[in-house]
Amino acid sequence: MTGHGAAAGAGAVRRAVHGVLLPGFTGTTPPAWLFDAARDGLAGVVLFAHNTPDLATTAALTARLHDAAPDLVVATDEEGGDVSRLEAATGSSLPGAAGLGVVDDVRLTGDAGEALGRLLAAVGVDLDLAPVLDVDTPGNPVIGVRAFGTDPEAVARHGVAFARGLQRGGVGTCAKHFPGHGSTTVDSHLALPVVEADLDTLRGRDLVPFAAALADGGTDDGHAADALMTAHVVVPALGPAPASLEPAVAALARELGHPGPIVTDALDMRAVSDGAEVGETAVRAVEGGADLLCLGTTTGRDDEALFRSAVDALVAAVGAGRVTLDRLAASGRRTDALVRRLRARQASAGAVVGAAEAARAQEALAEVGAEAARRAVRAVGPHPALGSAPDVVDLRLRLDHAAGRTAQHVQRAVAARWPHAVVHPALDGDGFAALLRGLPGGARPLVVVTREPVPGGAEHAHLARLQRARPDLVVVHTGVPAAGERWLAALPGGLPATVLACGTGRANAEAAVALLAGELAPEPTEVAR
Repeated sequence: MTGHGAAAGAGAVRRAVHGVLLPGFTGTTPPAWLFDAARDGLAGVVLFAHNTPDLATTAALTARLHDAAPDLVVATDEEGGDVSRLEAATGSSLPGAAGLGVVDDVRLTGDAGEALGRLLAAVGVDLDLAPVLDVDTPGNPVIGVRAFGTDPEAVARHGVAFARGLQRGGVGTCAKHFPGHGSTTVDSHLALPVVEADLDTLRGRDLVPFAAALADGGTDDGHAADALMTAHVVVPALGPAPASLEPAVAALARELGHPGPIVTDALDMRAVSDGAEVGETAVRAVEGGADLLCLGTTTGRDDEALFRSAVDALVAAVGAGRVTLDRLAASGRRTDALVRRLRARQASAGAVVGAAEAARAQEALAEVGAEAARRAVRAVGPHPALGSAPDVVDLRLRLDHAAGRTAQHVQRAVAARWPHAVVHPALDGDGFAALLRGLPGGARPLVVVTREPVPGGAEHAHLARLQRARPDLVVVHTGVPAAGERWLAALPGGLPATVLACGTGRANAEAAVALLAGELAPEPTEVAR
């Protein structure tokens, strides 16, 4: 293949460009433009929650995509816990990374990964954009309970175990968000975060889990990370551009031993684009060393226009000499090698795609997830058990962009256990004041849902007012457990009766409610710090 596009012809250039793209689309029926691209060398597609309303629909969708292009990589973000695509409607059957980290049972973490991998394989997903290998810093607005914890070695231990489990289940893994998103204070869905750390700090903290995942494990599957997703964060110690566009970050990944594709986080995120025109960002990503460009999608937007903006810009970049066909071909070879490995893995795992197989895999996942969640949830402070149907107030103020919405699984689990529970809607200033007036002492039990009750913040202030009115309130904290306990202990009234749920997924919520109902022994346990 030649180094410039003119000699190769327009068709060859377009096919090579398609080979580095992972678009999304809206709905459960692939559009014509996506089928056309799939038949013309498209690398893959990323499925979002609006594509996967139920398991049967998802299995039928992936079958259509693979029929059109057998080597197409079907990917999705299925972390478990707060971030789920396959179980977005009902909530994840797994408690998520933070819960697994709190339990600190590597065998259980591996079992959870394997059960999730079998579900993904049964619905036809090839590549899971997981695990999260970020080392969390409390207060991070986008990582939080998506991380296995705050200790680099623990994150490495559990991240590798989860990834190996996914591989045994029959799917590929994509470790994220390289070189580390855990210490940021800005959500990259909204703006561009900066990681202010020197290289020694990065190597001793953020890079530890990635180095472990990229080490040769001596297995037939090779590295625990089949692919590596770069973050939309600026790390000045590595270079001036966002990591997803920065050549030094790709070079660092190769230095650590990563032979497979480098995948960008979604290019429609506001950290790197305006969300509609991603062409120049796509070119810079390829120039920066990325092999697969996740384009993203949002319901109601013109997904084809987003895709075309990337294609047209990359074709023009080849014509201008900014990107060579040799460079695109190198990315294509990495993806081809990944596909061969994934197809062999699926065969070895005995993966069969279909609704019945997926339903059985989901049942097995639920068993593992229930065990993990019940071991993860913890009680701190006074005894938190409820004697009757409560009022439920949600004090979480920030939308969880990674999860797609502020999940209501705690409220649903409470209502399922106590049908006469009163679940209050999201409250503005006037509504909160009215709620305070209506909560005299001795009334119905009060359950308050929190995520970031940081001292000095609005969530903490609202909770303090509620605690003054109702010292007997019970908190279900859905954020990072160790940080939440510290923040709640700083309330003027001291630490209230609290359940540390380690996330807001369905498995977490059901285990938390089982504890509130007295069905799960509330044995206070020291939370790993």
